Amino acid sequence: MSLTEEQVLERIARVRAARPRLREERITLAHGAGGKATHTLIEAVFLDAFRNPELERLEDGATLATPAGRLAFTTDSFVVSPLFFPGGDIGDLAVNGTVNDLAMCGARPLSLSAGFILEEGFPVADLRRIATSMAAAARAAGVDIVTGDTKVVQRGKADGCYVTTAGVGLLERPLTLSAARAVPGDVVLVSGPIGDHGITVMLARGELDISADLESDTAPLHGLAAALLDAAGPGVRLLRDATRGGVATICNEVATASGVAVVLEEKAIPVRPVVNGAAELLGIDPLYVACEGRFVTVVSPEVADVALAALRGHPLGAGAARIGVVGDDPPGLVLLRTGFSGTRIVDLLVGDPLPRIC
Repeated sequence: MSLTEEQVLERIARVRAARPRLREERITLAHGAGGKATHTLIEAVFLDAFRNPELERLEDGATLATPAGRLAFTTDSFVVSPLFFPGGDIGDLAVNGTVNDLAMCGARPLSLSAGFILEEGFPVADLRRIATSMAAAARAAGVDIVTGDTKVVQRGKADGCYVTTAGVGLLERPLTLSAARAVPGDVVLVSGPIGDHGITVMLARGELDISADLESDTAPLHGLAAALLDAAGPGVRLLRDATRGGVATICNEVATASGVAVVLEEKAIPVRPVVNGAAELLGIDPLYVACEGRFVTVVSPEVADVALAALRGHPLGAGAARIGVVGDDPPGLVLLRTGFSGTRIVDLLVGDPLPRIC
């Protein structure tokens, strides 16, 4: 390693070790993108205000010990624009998103709540379409929507319809899944091609003169996660669905939480040609583009082959791939070995190239 490279790594380490400070006086779109601004907002405002051991883990959901057993609990909000897009809509996105957060905790989803913020003048026909879609997605996932809330705001004070869902799931396996459990030698897997959802939504807005035969990958992942956990058991370190910030954000969270290096192989990362092409035209990296039906898992090397086979044996994991490994140096960083035999740092997302995609 050259002196210059050492100096760069030292500077990155100093910046990351500093206490998060929210320098902006007003919220920007970047604060919702899942990247650096989002992490700063969470740690400098919400974590400071609500700090407790469970929240400090910053996982997809909380795990709660009760007399009836261990439960997982999560919540999510959806502000996607447009509300309807190829392959899905805000309704099934809201159901699948919360089901998937429970699945990433290793839980079997049980019940959901649903909250709606509606703008005055929103078409009832569209609301019925969204509700019907949510009902179908809930049936497909084997869960019930058991409670909810509705609020209406004045015309022009919202954007049609926002949905918030929360969910409870049952933890049936004696496993602890966490971004802090990765160790050198582990293997990084992804459950299928990345970037489909984010690019689909972006193109559906019609702001760009680009057409593509592409649909969102929105889907409930608890069945796929269960197949993986049944096959690989304690060898599974963590599960994370690659939503805002994409695969790059997950890998950075793992590297930081575990104090390891994550080394990705560009040629091994599955990306559909149409997604690659659209991403190039938009000037964005598919590694940062959200998925709604894909997850990243880190597994021990002893179970890597079994885990990959389990994923590929499920309809939602047919395109699963081994995309990288966990190393020990430089700790806290994600590196990408490019197709040109070079290496570059994959940092957290800066800004928001694809706002309101979920």
